Amino acid sequence: MNLIQELTDRIDQAGLWQKTLALDRNEYLKVKGSADTRIFLVMSGCLRAFIMDEYEEHTIRFGYKGSVILAIDSFVTGKPSDLYIQAIRKTELKVLAKEPFVRFMEEAPEHMELWMKILQQLVVQQLERERDLLTASPQERYNRVLKRSPQLFQEVPGKYIASYLRMTPETLSRMKKS
Repeated sequence: MNLIQELTDRIDQAGLWQKTLALDRNEYLKVKGSADTRIFLVMSGCLRAFIMDEYEEHTIRFGYKGSVILAIDSFVTGKPSDLYIQAIRKTELKVLAKEPFVRFMEEAPEHMELWMKILQQLVVQQLERERDLLTASPQERYNRVLKRSPQLFQEVPGKYIASYLRMTPETLSRMKKS
């Protein structure tokens, strides 16, 4: 069982999910300048987390069925962040606020240990992604993401994958064909 599944199963067993939330395609879960300290479990659909500069959007993460998504900077600090989280298609989420989540983590050392393992995985994933963006060719980035997350190519439209890989949609299309 993967760590996210194990954590969400434990949260299910404890009855902590506070509500479900339905988002339509292109609807925002979070916008720049807002603070959000909730954790979301994606039940169906797909979301993307991105930032914007004055010229373009930069996709940094995806959430699809069975994954957890949150604005981790805002979650940790309680402060507004520049992150947007948007539904790519119709999406259903379970919602858990930070306070009951923290209490749940503090209740049992095994909960905290599991959360720490998840955070460690996230740090390693982000480091791999950063290394790829800084040192790998577009083809290498594509190959690594295809190997790491093949479901991404079934769940997410190409223009968002291209943004995530820091290439044009046309470049991504050529790579997929070759």
